[in-house]
Amino acid sequence: MRAARVYVIDDDSSARKGLARLLRTAGYDARAFASATEFLAQIETHAAGCIILDARMPDLSGPELHAELNARDVHLPVIFVTADDDPATKRKALDMKAAGFFRKPVDATALLDAIEWALKSHGGA
Repeated sequence: MRAARVYVIDDDSSARKGLARLLRTAGYDARAFASATEFLAQIETHAAGCIILDARMPDLSGPELHAELNARDVHLPVIFVTADDDPATKRKALDMKAAGFFRKPVDATALLDAIEWALKSHGGA
């Protein structure tokens, strides 16, 4: 059985690498990107899996990237992670039907549970 793919998009190098390492250790096919632009250049319309997305990044914010994916008809479950637990950002993410919203540092068990739920709920596992 092929491991489910999880895309990690975070401009913070240590957070991105740490999340990717956690996901690979848990058996996922983790793909890491330093920016929304880098991710958009490589994502396929019919991609499968789940996205772990930093809410605040310099080029496109997490919610802006989520909206762009929807506009491109790329419908992957998105779990937001952020260092800033801003209520407006959280509300916007949840209004966009995000599969989860976590404050950094993220509890590994809770994040892995959220990924498993998102994949099962969206047919990606």
